Amino acid sequence: MITAGHSGRADRARWGLDDPNPDVQAAALGALARLGTLTVSDLDRALTTGPVAVRRRATDAALSVRGRGSRSTLYTLLRGSLDDPDPLVVVGAAWFLAERRVAGAVAALATTARAHHDVRCREAAVAALGAIGDPDGLPAVIDALDDKPTVRRRATVALAGFDDPRVEPALRRAAQDRDWQVRQAADELTEGDDRDDAGSTDAVSSVGAPDPDPAPAPDPDRDPDANPDANPDPGAVAVAAETVSRRR
Repeated sequence: MITAGHSGRADRARWGLDDPNPDVQAAALGALARLGTLTVSDLDRALTTGPVAVRRRATDAALSVRGRGSRSTLYTLLRGSLDDPDPLVVVGAAWFLAERRVAGAVAALATTARAHHDVRCREAAVAALGAIGDPDGLPAVIDALDDKPTVRRRATVALAGFDDPRVEPALRRAAQDRDWQVRQAADELTEGDDRDDAGSTDAVSSVGAPDPDPAPAPDPDRDPDANPDANPDPGAVAVAAETVSRRR
């Protein structure tokens, strides 16, 4: 199956969808995605009747689908996958909805962000709400500032996706969080806004003025939650810095 995706054998890859082995079915989905021949119908079947391995692969492959139903039926399918019993299927669905900026999924993502039993799913839903940036999703992102550390980190970064007066107070609150990475992400975002505000003032008034002292870096040693909470999140702080850079 894997070689079919690299050799242009779409017919052979499609046969794999009917194989009794779930691993072969999952590989067939990947091959069809690589070839650009995966259809909404293929994903409908995989997401509604496939075993766990196939459903997981389907959410990963969904971004490759184009053509009929790819902006309607496919969105409905992936929104429905937020209710899948497997957490990794839910995470994959959330990332798809984020990448496609599916505003129609905001209510379902907000429910996932608030109520899902798996922290990975809540984190992915919060990130998706930030990527979409619909104001209806902001309350769930702000609520996530009371969640586990990884979700709080993601929520802090997600706040950058909203243009709303509720964002600044939420960032100020995150800047006081007990987790140092939450504080650092909030500081990156609020300092970016402060620099933008300073740059918009009259340049003449700043002639001869001394440079302000740089803000002190967050001190992880002062973090009372320095045990599991201080484990590096491989994305949150870096994403915050990138977000500030894009907003300048």
